[in-house]
Amino acid sequence: MARLPTHPYRGGLLVVQPLRRKQCAACRRGPLSLLVLEDGALRCLDCADLGHLVFLPRGDTALTRRAREESGLSAVVVRFNRRKGRYERQGVLVEEAALARAEERCLADAEARRRRRARDARRRTAEDARFAEAFAAEILRLYPGCPADRARAMAGHASARGSGRVGRSAAGRALSEGAVISAVVASVRHVDTPYDRLLMSGVARHEARRRIAAGVETVLRGWRGAGAEDVG
Repeated sequence: MARLPTHPYRGGLLVVQPLRRKQCAACRRGPLSLLVLEDGALRCLDCADLGHLVFLPRGDTALTRRAREESGLSAVVVRFNRRKGRYERQGVLVEEAALARAEERCLADAEARRRRRARDARRRTAEDARFAEAFAAEILRLYPGCPADRARAMAGHASARGSGRVGRSAAGRALSEGAVISAVVASVRHVDTPYDRLLMSGVARHEARRRIAAGVETVLRGWRGAGAEDVG
């Protein structure tokens, strides 16, 4: 076994997971899964007065920190990595009651985070609903002949959170006329014309748009009402 320090290790006693079968120099029990190097001799946890501690593997930083805070006695557990030529931390030994208290603290925090996430989700849902309603109202202002349910559907599609669509852009969030018109034109293109079928049949995008441009304008003109200027 590689040489180990016998002094406290970063605020905790040092305990080793041996790579080879070892026996306690005092009670001769073994093989030991955990041992302490004390005055040059190997000791089991019981002989080192650490047998009442429980092992907490590494991985949960918050739980480890809190368990050590709660525990009057703790030890750092290490194991030698032959490939790297150094001892690496595997976890800690702490008092069982301290670990239970630490787990309760972490569970309380997890519940608080869950509730906060739920509140944030409800807030975002309400914000999205208000924005989609405003977007639909702007559609109807520009296109008063558009059916209300269609306007709501277009607004919801264009403004869906995380979609990357025009409604989520800076211009869309500002309800700029250009962004609203772009959302409406895109909807008409896909829903009211054979645009998608043209793309699936191999027609190039620009050519497909050219072929359906008149159909798009017909729908938009009907929604704008008589006397409105063409969008083009």
